[in-house]
Amino acid sequence: MEIYIDNRQNKVEVDNSIYELIEKTCREVLLLEGESLDCEISVSFVDNEEIRELNRQYRGIDRETDVLSFPLGDDIFPGELKPLGDIVISLEKALEQSQDFGHSLEREISYLTAHSMLHLLGYDHETDEDRLVMRQKEKEVMKRLGIFKNLKGE
Repeated sequence: MEIYIDNRQNKVEVDNSIYELIEKTCREVLLLEGESLDCEISVSFVDNEEIRELNRQYRGIDRETDVLSFPLGDDIFPGELKPLGDIVISLEKALEQSQDFGHSLEREISYLTAHSMLHLLGYDHETDEDRLVMRQKEKEVMKRLGIFKNLKGE
């Protein structure tokens, strides 16, 4: 598994522990789904201004959001890693949400990564049923990682 991280923001400090957390979360989603680890994932950290522009440009929604997912096709050549897609996380929004929800920034980043990875694998939350399936999978990933909202667990 290759993960390429591009930190394009300067509002939230990022250290190696965040990069390790992203890798663990991506790996856990792939293992949960029985997917091959022979893949590439791009993760970009941006601020609210950039994610708002991306949200407007690609989804027609002119407001900031926490994470965007851009799945790629299945075209690969023998011996190459399968490109799953791009994840774009607003660290500024993630920090705001972690404070609003009363948990760590690390937990929020891990959750957003798991959520986005599921999108890259074809999941969506357009219906209540789909939303429930995604939420259960997100909870299972967080449980496997030992990352909970609070001391009581999720």
